[in-house]
Order: sequence, then C-alpha cells, then structure tokens
Amino acid sequence: MSAPTPYTSPAAKTALDARAGRRGSRAAAALLTVMLMANVDVAVVNIAAPSIQQSLHATGALLQLMISGYVLVFAVLLVPGARLGHLYGIRRTFLVGVAAFTIASLACGLAVAPWMLLAARVAQGAGAALAVPQVLAGIHGLPDSVRRGALGAYVAVLSGSAVLGQTAGGLLISADLAGLGWRTVFLLNVPIGALAFALGRRHLARDESGSGARLDLRGAGILAIGLTLLTLPLILGEQLGWPIWTLASLAVSLPVLALFVGSQLATARSGRQPLLTLAVLRRRAVSPALLSYSFSVGSYFALLFVVAVYLQDGLGHSAAYSGAMLIGWVAAFGVAGLLLRRLNDAAVRRAAPWASLIMAAALALVAALAVAGHADGWPLFAALTLGGLGLGALNTAVLAILTGSVETSHSADLSGLINVTSQVFNLVGVATAGTLYLALGGISPSAAPAAFAATAAVLAGVMLIGAVFAAVAARTAVDG
Repeated sequence: MSAPTPYTSPAAKTALDARAGRRGSRAAAALLTVMLMANVDVAVVNIAAPSIQQSLHATGALLQLMISGYVLVFAVLLVPGARLGHLYGIRRTFLVGVAAFTIASLACGLAVAPWMLLAARVAQGAGAALAVPQVLAGIHGLPDSVRRGALGAYVAVLSGSAVLGQTAGGLLISADLAGLGWRTVFLLNVPIGALAFALGRRHLARDESGSGARLDLRGAGILAIGLTLLTLPLILGEQLGWPIWTLASLAVSLPVLALFVGSQLATARSGRQPLLTLAVLRRRAVSPALLSYSFSVGSYFALLFVVAVYLQDGLGHSAAYSGAMLIGWVAAFGVAGLLLRRLNDAAVRRAAPWASLIMAAALALVAALAVAGHADGWPLFAALTLGGLGLGALNTAVLAILTGSVETSHSADLSGLINVTSQVFNLVGVATAGTLYLALGGISPSAAPAAFAATAAVLAGVMLIGAVFAAVAARTAVDG
C-alpha cells in the first residue's frame, strides 16, 4: 500500500510556487545575460577594429581573423555544445562555457599582441558555443510561470544584442574609460560574466546523472568541416570580392553537410546517440517554423548591415546616427513580445503569419520611401519601427511553436538547430544582401537610394515567402 501524499495547504503551495518563480527568474536572468554578451561580441569588434589595428599594429589579414575567428568557432561548435549539455547537464555545461568566455574576455582585454587577441577571440567563441545552446534548453525547463516571459526576453535579446553591440561599442571606445580604449568592450564582460556565473550556479536546476552516452565525434567532425566550408566564404567573400575559392568552398559544403545528415541517420538507426536527433524535424510544425525563423533572421541581419552602409556611406551620416535609427525597431520588438505574452498559446501561434506580413509590409514601405527619396529621418525611423513590431511578434510566435512542438528531452536538439540556423542565416543574409546592395553601387551617394530600395524590396519578398511557412507552422501546431 502506497504512503499517502502529504497534505500541503493552499498558503504553503502559494509560497512554494512563489519561491520557484523567483528562482526561475534568476536562472533566466543568468541564461539571458550570457546570451546577450555572446551576441554583442559578434558585432562589437567590428566597431573596435580601427582602434585595435592602430593599438596592436595588426595587419589587415590578422584583423579580419580576429573578427571572423569568433564567429566561425561560435557557429561551428554550437551543435556539439548543445549535445554536450544533453550528455553532461545543462547547468554544468553552461557554467563551464560562461567561465571560459569570461576568462577569454579578460585575455582579450589584456592582449598586447595580435596573436594573443586572436587566440583569446577563438577561446571566447568556444566558450560562447558551450554556454549559448544551454539558454533555450534551460528556458524550456523553467516553471510555467516563468517560461513564457523568458521566451519573450529571449526574442528581445536576439534583436537587441546586434544593435547594442554597434551602439554601446562605439560609446565605450569614445568614452575611453581609464584610458583603456577598445579594451573596455572586452573587460566589461568580466564582472558581468562573473555575476551570471554566480546566478547560474545558485539558481539553475541541478543536473541529473549523465546518460552514459558519448559525444558523436565523427558527426561533430563532419559538421565542423561542413560549416567551416559554408561560413568562412560567407564571412570573407564580400570583402575579398568573391574569389574562386570562396565559391568552391560553398559548393563543396553542400555534399559535406549532406554526408553529416546521412551519418546522423545511420547513427540513430544503430541505436547510438547522434550529435543531432534529426527526427525532431519530422514534427509537423518544426520544419516550416524553422524555415520561417531562418528567413526572418536572415532578413533582419541583412537589413542591419544595409541600413548602416546606406546611412553612413550613402548619405554621409555618422555611426551614432545609424545606430539611433534602429532604436525604434528594438523598442517595438520588445513591445511585441510583451503584447503577445498576454494572449493564450493558440492565439500566439496564429499570430506568426500576420507578423511576417507586417514585417514584409514594413520592408516594402522602406523600398517605397527610398524610391521617393525620403528614406531618412522620421519616415525611415517609423518604417523600421513597424518592421521591429512585426519581427518581434513573428519570432515570439515561431519560438512558441517550436518549443511547444518538441519534448523537453529533445531541447538540446532544438536549441542546436535554432542557434546554428540563426548564425548561418545571419551570415547568408548579410552576404547576399550586402553583395546585392554594393553591386548596385550603393556606396555611391547618387546610387544609394535606388540600391537601398531594390535590396529592401527583395527582403520584403523573402518575408512574404516566410509568411507562407509561418502559416503552415501555425496551422499544423494548432491542429496537430
């Protein structure tokens, strides 16, 4: 005969729920803080690059490696990082990643030679690749009272971190705190990282015993080669004028990535643990939702790049001005997440295609303003704010669909897919839109409006296609 369940009074239950909510909120704060730092560091070095080159006497090639080394290692190791969290525990892997990222940030700030900064940046990327995949997986396991708000904040961090990296980086370097110049952008990570480590250690749920499975090293190796072949030319191609090796690398990456898919399916059939459980893509809503998310991420980062080049090189505005032009976008993005959190789950999911159409309309409005010669000042600010509202609602809805379609046991696979998709389509969006804009002569003041209009129109078309996938994902998530 089983023992009776102990009675818990309503007051005691309320107190326990409140305590769990506070602990969950602090755990979410630790997770999201590290994600913000990692994503900011993707953009911040672009702003600091001239100061770094002058201070360390770095060659142009070394400077480019310092910038791209972090992004490359980050993108390549995201999926193995997600799997390590599944094998050894989200909390443990997150803390190791945070510690590595924070120590590497200190090394970046203290570097006195180009090779030292390059090595530290690579270590930073590896630490970020361990920590960041645990963020979404960790949010997936938070109490219900905290999870929806944490997902909304996750979406806001995705949008705001890129803009924050551009604006805060410039402000910190200009302020020249304690005469440290560019070093401040790295050294600021140290106290923030230490705080996130302390919060995570105290409030993240303790890891259960490991599964005993081993990391799929063969799969990790194939994926690393495939992603390197794909991302390296996307990082360097536009700056180098797309030499033949970049095109060859892109072409070779496709069969290598196909080989990775085959190896994962074979590993799963053999009963062993694959690096990435591709079966999650067979969930009815996952593939269309992931495609919709990919198009929105690619369009967003493409727009960030093109807006900066258009305003600064085309119209002659300052970097601070182009950063300020995106404040409305980021604010509307956050507001959209707050508004959707007031709706029930089904309504949030159904908002996805409408949100994608709002973003498409905003991009079409940007194109029309550029054609009319008014793509500057308040008209452009208003159009971009509308786009931020659409993107914020879309990403909130799509992430709700994705997390609601996959069991917690597959959170590592979902996190790996979302994060590597975000990084790859970030690069794809910037490379394709940047190449189109510059090919149309966008760097010239006389040609900049027409180039900006054409690029924005193409991005609007991409978001219309994304709306179709969002509609399929919303319908299958609700019906299925």
